[in-house]
Amino acid sequence: MKWKIVHIDETDSTNRWLKEHGEGTMVVAAEYQTAGKGCGSNSWESERGRNLTFSMLIHPKGISAKDQFHITEVVSVALCKTLQPYIYNKVEIKWPNDIYVGDQKICGILIENRLQGQEIRDCIIGIGLNVNQRAFVSDAPNPVSMYQLTRQETDREALLADFLQTFDEVMASETAAQDYRQRLYRSAGSYAFEDASGRFVAEIVRVEADGRLVLRDERDHERMYAFKEIKYII
Repeated sequence: MKWKIVHIDETDSTNRWLKEHGEGTMVVAAEYQTAGKGCGSNSWESERGRNLTFSMLIHPKGISAKDQFHITEVVSVALCKTLQPYIYNKVEIKWPNDIYVGDQKICGILIENRLQGQEIRDCIIGIGLNVNQRAFVSDAPNPVSMYQLTRQETDREALLADFLQTFDEVMASETAAQDYRQRLYRSAGSYAFEDASGRFVAEIVRVEADGRLVLRDERDHERMYAFKEIKYII
């Protein structure tokens, strides 16, 4: 894709900025977000000028509304592939779209798809990536930055360029779904989860094409969950 990249000093949300000002295939990167959001009601802590907080506007062709989880697969895989050369530890995807190193969150994604009929018209993809932040002071349970993992500063512009190139490659490939599942956090073994009925131990069986997570509990029963219906116990 031919990306138009816009840098701004401050905004409440780069996703909202793109909704109001976006055109074509575009990236807006902010030095600081005053109201950066994760999924749902989650907030995102990011020190001014230390991280990558940006949003992308894309216009995917031929992706139906029922297949919109494919966008999550592409973005998540592209982030893992971009970060892995910088970081010794394994970079993984915590379902559905958090990027983890070990048991710590290094990146969050917020995707807003706009539909036209039965197909996706465009997508706004918000990404908050912890790059050079040295300490976190909010009550977020498990953040980590590239600097904390490597003890080295990372060139944010070069990192963004690496990601956009990798995103284009993954988007054009036919292996995003397979790569997503191979990179799943806690994909092997049994772990504690919590749903509306309480805590239980289970293993990940698969992720459906529509993004639902399928677990198998200790009684050998399969349980299927949509986003926000299940919580990892970390």
